Amino acid sequence: MSDFEPIVVAFCCHYCAYGAADLAGSMRLEYPTNIRIIRLPCTGKITPVFLLRAFERGADGVYVAGCLEGDCHFIHGNLVAKPRVNYTKKLIQEVGLEPERLEMFNMSAAMGPRFAEVAREFVERIKTLGPSPLNKTYRVQSDAA
Repeated sequence: MSDFEPIVVAFCCHYCAYGAADLAGSMRLEYPTNIRIIRLPCTGKITPVFLLRAFERGADGVYVAGCLEGDCHFIHGNLVAKPRVNYTKKLIQEVGLEPERLEMFNMSAAMGPRFAEVAREFVERIKTLGPSPLNKTYRVQSDAA
């Protein structure tokens, strides 16, 4: 399983986390290429359905990245997102996935190095956990080998 490269979906708010990702790129900071960024207007728009669908469609890990607590451009969007992420962690645990496959992070648009650090650390966490049992693509490939 040493060649396992996880697929990680990052739901990022437009104003802060997506800005931090853009800054990381502008600064030419390296982070894993297996991060798939989905830009949201605000993390307050995230729902358990979005998070579960990412796993259903093959993600090995998912994280939500939003504004710093208390600094949301939509006042309390990130405070709404956090309990939704925690609720979804309980749901995925009930179906047999490790809750560590889902996380929420807060950062400002000026935190490009933090975005890259989170991406690297989260991908390493998912590599340790191995492929998601829901990832049919990987199971088919690994069964054929």
